[in-house]
Amino acid sequence: MDQRFKVGVIGATGMVGQRYVTLLENHPWFEVVVVAASAHSAGKTYAESVNGRWKMETPVPDAVKDLVLMDVKDVDKIAAQVDFVFSAVSMSKDEIRAIEEEYAKTETPVVSNNSAHRWTPDVPMIVPEINPDHSEIIKYQRERLGTKRGFIAVKPNCSIQSYTPALSAWKKFEPTQVIATTYQAISGAGKTLEDAPEIVGNVIPYISGEEAKSENEPLKIWGHVDDERKEIVSAESPVITSQCLRVPVLYGHTAAAFVNFKQNPTKEELIEALEDYRGVPQELGLPSAPKQFIQYMQQDDRPQVRYDVNFENGMGISIGRLRPDKIFDWKFIGLSHNTSRGAAGGAILCAELLKEQGYITKK
Repeated sequence: MDQRFKVGVIGATGMVGQRYVTLLENHPWFEVVVVAASAHSAGKTYAESVNGRWKMETPVPDAVKDLVLMDVKDVDKIAAQVDFVFSAVSMSKDEIRAIEEEYAKTETPVVSNNSAHRWTPDVPMIVPEINPDHSEIIKYQRERLGTKRGFIAVKPNCSIQSYTPALSAWKKFEPTQVIATTYQAISGAGKTLEDAPEIVGNVIPYISGEEAKSENEPLKIWGHVDDERKEIVSAESPVITSQCLRVPVLYGHTAAAFVNFKQNPTKEELIEALEDYRGVPQELGLPSAPKQFIQYMQQDDRPQVRYDVNFENGMGISIGRLRPDKIFDWKFIGLSHNTSRGAAGGAILCAELLKEQGYITKK
């Protein structure tokens, strides 16, 4: 008998939703049994709904192509068929906050790719290798929601994955100040190069809301659960300032980062800390976890999107060009896959962690 968890993907027809169903094909723990989108698409098969706008490199998975799309707002009907849902809905932030809480209150856990709940004080924003303990806040969220098993957990912004893991590996050296400039792929806007002629041969120096996310979300990840206040309190340092640019690349967010440390690490110590960095996903051998979370590349011209974005099936982080700086202590280049590690893959890994921690259970 198939003991896999029954999973719904709400917002299944967009680029991140497509990545979810692709990554979940043949997943050892999770089986997609419900796909949902707007009322306009409801009633069509999944294959029909994405015909002509399928953006993945592989075909629509056989397991989902004949599933009939449900209306994402039919919360009770969807909740009755699944153990939990992945959320990639495209709505206003207020609408997303409301509908994700509505699912949670049906005792259906929600693991969300959306930003709407990232700053809800009792919602954990998890990178499983960095802050798995933030799931402890769920007990207080359940108190607020009045649920026994329902809750919301989110993954952070895709672009911070290209430099936050390195800074986490270097925590013992006490980073104090960071400049991070990100060069972000067009798929981060839910588009392909064909969908976005404005990006071809161009760089767009503005992505709405992105710089605030880049500067503040790592601090929540490095924060702690405050049992008295029943919320996650952000760390106060390092201070991060950023600029975010959209570039003509399909997948892969690159960061150019500069760091000051309170300690005085050597280059050898910094590289060793990167390569040795492990987390709970590696210890538990979670299905989506990269065996090597961070790789350091010695070549002068790496990491490159063309060669390195799919490191560890897109779930690993590539760091290179670590060198002293004339103003800051050190500078480096980071690269992450924005729809795998940065979006759907990161959320799936988060769900695997929450399942192993006992927060996601079968209904």
